[in-house]
Formats: sequence, structure tokens, C-alpha cells
Amino acid sequence: MNPRAGAAEDIRYALMHSPIGDLLAGATGDGLCLLEFTEALPPGAIPAAFRNRGAGEAQRVLRLVRSELDGYFSGRRRAFDVPLVLRGTPFQVEVWRELVKIPYGTTRSYAEIARRVGRRKATRAVGQANGRNGIVILVPCHRVVSSDGSLGGYSSGLGRKRYLLDLERRDMPR
Repeated sequence: MNPRAGAAEDIRYALMHSPIGDLLAGATGDGLCLLEFTEALPPGAIPAAFRNRGAGEAQRVLRLVRSELDGYFSGRRRAFDVPLVLRGTPFQVEVWRELVKIPYGTTRSYAEIARRVGRRKATRAVGQANGRNGIVILVPCHRVVSSDGSLGGYSSGLGRKRYLLDLERRDMPR
């Protein structure tokens, strides 16, 4: 996976189903720039999104996302190859790039992520960046927990966070 910061382009969209809810995926020719659970989106966002539905390289990216998510949820895939287009502040992008490095089936604390990005006292800012992550699952903010090991927060709901962590732990060798 090669997360890159990207410029605004035409975005193509697809609705994807998962065991924990429907996702809206958005892609440019450069990669995936959006993957959000549909109920987290503002009212009317999905119909507006589909006005830009189209073909081309972005559609290839969307097909790859769908295939890789299917593999992930079935336990056959532990890493993603979809190129990412990360859009946020420089600090958010730095945090998200660090999240992508968290190995499947493991967790890191907010404090550890803050240390890894060179901002030891920015634990809360790391939490805020996690909450603004627009590419769930592939940028695995669900793998970030509190220092005491408790789940902490998750913008898509703690039930989903627990499901994703349990899915990954179940598939780890014992």
C-alpha cells in the first residue's frame, strides 16, 4: 500500500457491502480517497456522490477495493495493495501513514502513535486525526487503543471496532 497525499480530481464512487455495514468508496485514477460507513455520511451525500459515477482508472481502483475488502472480511487477506490518496492536514496525513504501518492483528496506543510521529505530547491530536480518517479499514484506525488496552473511541462505533479487532485476532496463528 502506498499512501500518497493527493490533489482534488474527479472522484468515482461505489457502494460496497460488508458484514458490519455498507461503505461508500470513492476513488480517483490515483487511488482510493474515501471509504466510509454510509450512516457516517451527511444526509444526501450518497445520491450526490453517484452523480460522478464513471469509468476509467478510478473504476479499476474501486474493483480492487471491493476484491480486497472481500478477501479481508473472509480472512484471506491481511494487507491491502490499493493505492491511497490521503487528504487532510500534514499532521493528519502523517498520523494516517503511521496507522498503515500497524501490523494486522496488533494494536498501538494513541501515545505510541504520537511518539512515532515525533509529537510525544500530541496524544489527543492523534485521537482527533483518527476520528477524521476518511478511509476506514485500509487506514486501520481501529487498531489504535488507549494506553491501558481499552478500546478508546472509534468514529464508526465501538461495536465495529471490536468486530474488526476480533476478526484480525481470530485469523492470527496461535
